[in-house]
Amino acid sequence: MRIKKIVLVFLLLVLIFVANEWSGASNRENHSILLIEKFNLTNKDNSAELPAIDLLQTALSGYELLQEENAINRPEVITIIDFSLPSNQERLWVLDLVEVKVLYHCLVSHGRNSGEIMAENFSNKPGSYASSPGFYTTGETYFGKHGFSLRLNGIENGINDKARERAIVIHGADYVSPEFIEKNGRLGRSLGCPAVPEKLSREIIETIKDGTCLFVYAPTESYLSKSPVISRISTFKKG
Repeated sequence: MRIKKIVLVFLLLVLIFVANEWSGASNRENHSILLIEKFNLTNKDNSAELPAIDLLQTALSGYELLQEENAINRPEVITIIDFSLPSNQERLWVLDLVEVKVLYHCLVSHGRNSGEIMAENFSNKPGSYASSPGFYTTGETYFGKHGFSLRLNGIENGINDKARERAIVIHGADYVSPEFIEKNGRLGRSLGCPAVPEKLSREIIETIKDGTCLFVYAPTESYLSKSPVISRISTFKKG
């Protein structure tokens, strides 16, 4: 009789564990979807444009994975750059994940060797003067040749992990402006840094500095098939 009770208790504990694991996986899978629905509802009233749904889903899923792995110090905001868009369109977003709203939506440059109006070529090599896609965390601020700037930590091995070595940072630039586009049909290009409009650079940097998540999307098979973070997302969702 005692053995039967022990077996029943053991089976009950197993069932509770399985149920909790299933619930956790289900919650992880549904959380980013619910967040996207909230963004759509919240921003519908003020007509704020959001990133494409598939991109937002990938960015938030990667963000949740990195948060689970304690890679993010400040989880309240995420920055998304969509390099599937041309440089004459606003393709950077800073999203407030607590208030569920768009904080910034603006122009952003790509590297000079990534392409002309479209960013099509990417590299992790020093001296390549190309952009690097993938997930980053933001680092510390400093004053450099471009003024107030923000260091970036590339956290995808073989994709963007040489960001520090390459001095890939966020900074303001006068070639990131509607006036430059009007004269040239595209933005100016950097040496690989995601440069933002000068008038917004300090605000954006102060908002996202010190350990927030940044996702630079590149619609290339060479990134999507080799990304260490994206490859872990489906496993993470399943728990």
